[in-house]
Amino acid sequence: MLKNFDQLLKKLRNQTEKKTVVIAAAQTESAIEAAVMAKKEGLANSLLVGDKAVIEKILSEHFSDYAKSFEIDDTGSDMAKACSRAVETIHEKKAHIILKGKADTALMLKAVLDKEKGLGTGEVMSDVFAYETPDRLVLMSDGGIVMYPDLKEKISIVKNAVKVAHSLDCQIPKVALLASVEVVNPKMDCTLDAAIICKMNQRNQITGCIIDGPLAFDNAIDLDAAKIKGIDSPVAGKADILIVPNIEAGNIFAKSLTYYAKYRVAHVVMGTKAPILIASRADNAETKMLCMAMGIAASM
Repeated sequence: MLKNFDQLLKKLRNQTEKKTVVIAAAQTESAIEAAVMAKKEGLANSLLVGDKAVIEKILSEHFSDYAKSFEIDDTGSDMAKACSRAVETIHEKKAHIILKGKADTALMLKAVLDKEKGLGTGEVMSDVFAYETPDRLVLMSDGGIVMYPDLKEKISIVKNAVKVAHSLDCQIPKVALLASVEVVNPKMDCTLDAAIICKMNQRNQITGCIIDGPLAFDNAIDLDAAKIKGIDSPVAGKADILIVPNIEAGNIFAKSLTYYAKYRVAHVVMGTKAPILIASRADNAETKMLCMAMGIAASM
């Protein structure tokens, strides 16, 4: 696994062909700043879809050196229209990745999941979150899309996260299936699901990774905690991917890392025809730019 986001940015700067990120409802300063940062970094071009008058005003007032650097597709203030138009640009091959701007996530996903014009593949969509510790990058899923995943959905969540790990140069990621305990308990569905998924991995029904679980968070990421509890596992203490049991666990965990630990983070939605970036409207420009980087890596 790449050790940090700086290594990811360095890797992507060496692309021979730049990807284009379409920003849906781009009339917000942080999204436009992310587009400027991506251009400065040599990561990607951006297509700005939304209220042209507001977008041009933000560019002229805050990023005057880049006022003429981006194509703007004017959809007015209608954010649903902007989301639909962003999806169309993927079909038209004008863009490769979608970043949500001012529109809320529900509007963005409604356009993505439109049965006639959307980007669905029939696969389960899930959000793969990356956070940068002082030592390395770690992935977590799913804290953004699937509320209470059943066994089939968890398998897809694992596979989507493994694809992202591969794109970050982790050839055989170690996957920890998280619970509050380290043993199978018939009264806790997440531990039963973990046992089944582990057996599937052992029998090559899920490939490209090593899976273990159930594991509590401490012994998934800390070798000493695993040793104290007597857990002998190739994953315990060294997990590259953490799979949480439900959306609340993932959402709270991700926001704790952002607001308490102050870690740099990014995330990408997988399982669609193109990567979708649903960074929070409260996220800063750097986070949105790092989401772009993850989306670019996942699309390669």
